[in-house]
Amino acid sequence: MKRYLTTIALAVLLYGGGQALGDQKREVAFGNLEGMAASDAQAKAAAWLQATGKADAATLSRFEAIWKQPDRTVLDMVAETFALADPAAAKLLADARDLNVPAPVKVPDILKDKNASPFYRANLGLAYARALSNRRVHEETLDVLKTIRPEQVVDPAAYLFHRSVAEHALLSKSDATQSIVRLLDDCISSPERYKTVSALMLLDMQTWKDKDLGSIARKMENIERRLDLARGGPQTQKQQKEVVARLDELIKELENKAKKGGS
Repeated sequence: MKRYLTTIALAVLLYGGGQALGDQKREVAFGNLEGMAASDAQAKAAAWLQATGKADAATLSRFEAIWKQPDRTVLDMVAETFALADPAAAKLLADARDLNVPAPVKVPDILKDKNASPFYRANLGLAYARALSNRRVHEETLDVLKTIRPEQVVDPAAYLFHRSVAEHALLSKSDATQSIVRLLDDCISSPERYKTVSALMLLDMQTWKDKDLGSIARKMENIERRLDLARGGPQTQKQQKEVVARLDELIKELENKAKKGGS
């Protein structure tokens, strides 16, 4: 079924939205973005662990156990390594996954520390953003991912996928299209689920129109998501006012048409 959906989605895009995608491609710098091999990631994680000064026998034993889990992704094992030796990283990831912890409203300082290892900062940022994305905290997901590049992380496909999900949810059509096109073109070995969902998001965006009922529905869905995250502040209120104003415009347009039609 996944392969079928991907084939249908890409076929429609090629024949129906090819020009739009072509325009997007010219704006993006493309290149091969394959995920880092587990052995290479383990070596980098081991070097980071040694640099922390916490590579005692017990910690190294737990480190080796982490990297003997064939069912875990490379990003999972890298993130678990960070949590093993760094309490701040462990708390950051635990809070991001905990539905009872309020969603963050800014990029954590730990992810902006220029003195930290680039390997640590980039991949901890990706693991953190992925956890926020799973909670539909799209604003901070995007803010975190903008501080790093897909070339810096062990799993570029995960970076581009979760970035595109956030951009799509926040109605940033152009940005989401660029992220998805790069994922489909450059991350050849990315998981099939990423390709399928990304292709379907592209298809969805091909139907978007400004100021129609569909655009209102998308804004209302985003408002509902923000309210679920207890974000009923000025930004949400602004979006609510925009929806009400547009609904008023549509009602007036229908009334005028009815008057001209005599019914």
